[in-house]
Amino acid sequence: MPLFKKQLILVFLFTTTFLFAQKSAIYTSSFQDYQKALTLYNNQQYKAAQSLFDDIKYSTEDEVLKSDCSYYIANCAVRLNQKNADDLIEEFVEEYPTSTKRNTAFLDVADYYFENSKYAYARKWYDKVDDRSIARTEREKFNFNYGYSLYATKDKRGATKYLNRVANSKDYGSQAKYYIGYMAYEGDDYDTANSYFDQVADNEKYKEKLNYYQADLNFKLGRFEKAIELAEAQINKSNAEEVSELSKIIGESYFNLGNYAEAIPYLKAYKGKRGRWNNTDYYQLGYAYYKQDDFENAISEFNKIIDGNNGVAQNAYYHLGESYINLEKKQEALNAFRNASQMDFDEKIKEDAWLNYAKISYEIGNPYQSVPQVLSGYLEAYPTTAYKEEIETLLIDSYITSKNYKEALSLLKSKGSFENKLAYQKVAFYRGVELYNETKYNEALDLFESSLKEPRDPVYLARATFWKAETDYNLTNYNEALIGFKEFQLEGEASQVTESKNLDYNLAYTYFKLKDYGQASAYFQKFISSNSGDKLRENDAYLRLADGHFVSSKYQDAISAYEKAIRLNKIETDYAAFQKAMSYGYIGKGPTKISELNTFIDGYPKSGLRDDAMYELANSYVKAGDTDKAMRMYDRLNKDYQRSAFISKSLLRQGLVHYNANDNERALSKFKRVAKDYAGSEESIQAVSTARLIYIDLGRVDEYASWVRSLDYVEITDAELDNTTYLAAEKQYLDGNTDQAIRQFNKYLNGFSNGIHALKSHFYLAQLYYKKDLFENAQPHYESVVNASKNEYTEQAIVKLSEIYLNDSNWSSAIPVLQRLEQEADYPQNIIYAQSNLMNAYYQTEDYTNAERYADEVLSSSNLDAKIKSDAKLIIARSAIETGNESKAKSAYAEVEKLASGSVAAEALYYNAYFKNKDGQHDASNTVIQKLAKDYSSYKLYSAKGLVIMAKNFYALKDAFQATYILESVISNFPEFKDVVNEAKAELTKIKSEEAKTNSSIEIDDN
Repeated sequence: MPLFKKQLILVFLFTTTFLFAQKSAIYTSSFQDYQKALTLYNNQQYKAAQSLFDDIKYSTEDEVLKSDCSYYIANCAVRLNQKNADDLIEEFVEEYPTSTKRNTAFLDVADYYFENSKYAYARKWYDKVDDRSIARTEREKFNFNYGYSLYATKDKRGATKYLNRVANSKDYGSQAKYYIGYMAYEGDDYDTANSYFDQVADNEKYKEKLNYYQADLNFKLGRFEKAIELAEAQINKSNAEEVSELSKIIGESYFNLGNYAEAIPYLKAYKGKRGRWNNTDYYQLGYAYYKQDDFENAISEFNKIIDGNNGVAQNAYYHLGESYINLEKKQEALNAFRNASQMDFDEKIKEDAWLNYAKISYEIGNPYQSVPQVLSGYLEAYPTTAYKEEIETLLIDSYITSKNYKEALSLLKSKGSFENKLAYQKVAFYRGVELYNETKYNEALDLFESSLKEPRDPVYLARATFWKAETDYNLTNYNEALIGFKEFQLEGEASQVTESKNLDYNLAYTYFKLKDYGQASAYFQKFISSNSGDKLRENDAYLRLADGHFVSSKYQDAISAYEKAIRLNKIETDYAAFQKAMSYGYIGKGPTKISELNTFIDGYPKSGLRDDAMYELANSYVKAGDTDKAMRMYDRLNKDYQRSAFISKSLLRQGLVHYNANDNERALSKFKRVAKDYAGSEESIQAVSTARLIYIDLGRVDEYASWVRSLDYVEITDAELDNTTYLAAEKQYLDGNTDQAIRQFNKYLNGFSNGIHALKSHFYLAQLYYKKDLFENAQPHYESVVNASKNEYTEQAIVKLSEIYLNDSNWSSAIPVLQRLEQEADYPQNIIYAQSNLMNAYYQTEDYTNAERYADEVLSSSNLDAKIKSDAKLIIARSAIETGNESKAKSAYAEVEKLASGSVAAEALYYNAYFKNKDGQHDASNTVIQKLAKDYSSYKLYSAKGLVIMAKNFYALKDAFQATYILESVISNFPEFKDVVNEAKAELTKIKSEEAKTNSSIEIDDN
């Protein structure tokens, strides 16, 4: 070899040796650092190890070493819980896809998370592991860990697959079988669960847990004795939560075996899920008590079942109803049976519950629907029931006892059996009486006639005959009324009914209205002779008897009857005294008349007839020639009663006295005042006529003509035509030709709007329109009479005009008219009429102070009609409610309840219950509501309001079922009463929110 070449080779070898030695030194240093980092890693010094691995990775050029460092850097990040740990693992896999540590990385991270019980993280990385690349020795651990991670993350199918791979493993077999069994248990595969649990039953690690699960498994498999045995063996070794669950297993097992006494203590020991029971829990304990005849405790559990809508709930509500029945709590039983009857889960229970619901409804009434509807509904649903005959009997009777006549009538119209026609006869009669009491006479008349068309029961035939006559009387059909009373008198059962007691009185009044005073007097006398104790009617009978004699010119007999009325001193004593005085005048005993009238004026200072007496006394003085006393009495009348209808007459009489005394100027003064202040009245016409004579006597005709032209109602040239036109209309009126009279009076008023007879024509025309129920037509004519100077028609017109306003609810127009009637009325009954309607008008306009004031005024009157008295007390009660004076309202409603009927009675009963609820008398309040439901169920508003009160009572009595069921029924059954429904919803939400704290079955509706 050449030397040059040899030297070159030596240089190359030297260089290579140097470079290798240098590289080897670097590698050795990195390897040492790597070993040091590995030691730190194995000693769990992850932060230091990660830092050193990181330094090595960026200082070495060895790809294998770099790969290993990346692996450990990522592993340290996992163990240090660094945020980018998962990214570092992913980066390692992507950067070194061929690394032998790829699978190890996934497995190692997964195992780390598994060992730290982070199973969701562990599962994520186990999912990436290639199980075919795992060493055989590590494969069982992987299968178990991966299987358990799948179990922990709710993938039971995957968990079962991997755990089954190690089911026979020495190390993992017991655990795997336990978890496979537990998953089968959770999936309700009890046989599989039992099989696996049996295989690990001897393992001390699982023995205690298995005792609970196996007890529960045996319970669920229906092996109740075994369940009890296992649970009782475990119960003393368990914590509080497990004791609760084991108690439930033992209690339910005894329950299913029918050993209810043994079940009760265990069922009670159960604490519920998260401290709350569900409806089934309450049902089981309630039923166990029920089977022990411990109905109080049964109820206390059953009535906690709220919102139940399944077979368990239907069963519970049925047995709740039976428990209530055993404790004589029928109202509560009604709701329970009704609820059970509305569920379709068990048809036998439904039918039996409906039967009980129907029977109890008949006994105590029903606030939700009429009793006939309940009974007929049951028969329609179960037409072949063995109880058909019994229920049909109850149905017929219920039409009457429920007093829900309106609905009963509509139900009966479609039924044609004899029994139903008999019921229809009675119900039509009672509904007629109901409408009569509400002054709906035309509707009442139709129903009495309907009752008479079904003459099945002679008692009701007689009663309907009487009340039809009474209704005809109130409709002023006096001839029909007379025929009806006579027919009643001939009915065989008439003497057996209460209506016969005052028949003579009714007949007397009917004859009186027909102006057959002879017959009227005979019947009034007959009534008086047979009357026993009814002093008020006796007093009235003497008055009308006297009036009959008076109009028949039998004045001595009239005086005798008036004196007897005065002695009784029950009603209208002032009227009797006045009429007595007048009677003395008609029999020529002028001085006695004068004496009686003076006594009357002094003895009755508040009488509405006092102005009549003064006028008559002044006239009597004139007749007796004592004009000075006469003029003083006329002056007294004019001063004390400036708005009296007698003022125009008094002034005219004074003018005539002056005229007869030739005191012409003073006479003219009086006549002119009458002509001016009472324009159009008959007195004004006579005043003008007499003044004309004076002016003629004085020769001052021009002065008379000038004066007369200022009076627009005097049309001298048309006087004859005026009289003729009026008389034509009046004749039709007196002959009873209503339509012709209306046409003629309108013709007169169109021709003579300010005519001599205009006032009388307006009044007669108004009366004719009113009789035909043409109230809008009548109104302006009554207004013309009322707005004229006071006259003989004023009082009647005011009464009729106020009636029109009141019927239209035109309170603002009615109030001033009624106030005027109160001040000006001559008849005491009209004063009471005005005051009673004023109290109502003020109430309607929300002027509660005046409403109460007038109600008190009405009640201060003696001998009030019961209805007016009831109305007055009702206004006081309602006004007190509106003004928040509940103490006054309470006492007022108590008084109303004693007198009222119909809707007012329902209202009074509601407030009775309302105040008892507020006083904490919950049972007593419910008793009142039961009466309301039984006797006044047709008045739906108060039924609904009463039920809300009842619900509050029951909740206060710790009966949540009754409270919620009633409120739900109000919401579904009474949608037309929005305020009541809203109150029910609010109360229901409040109760459910409270009950949901202990009952997990209750769902709160946010709406």
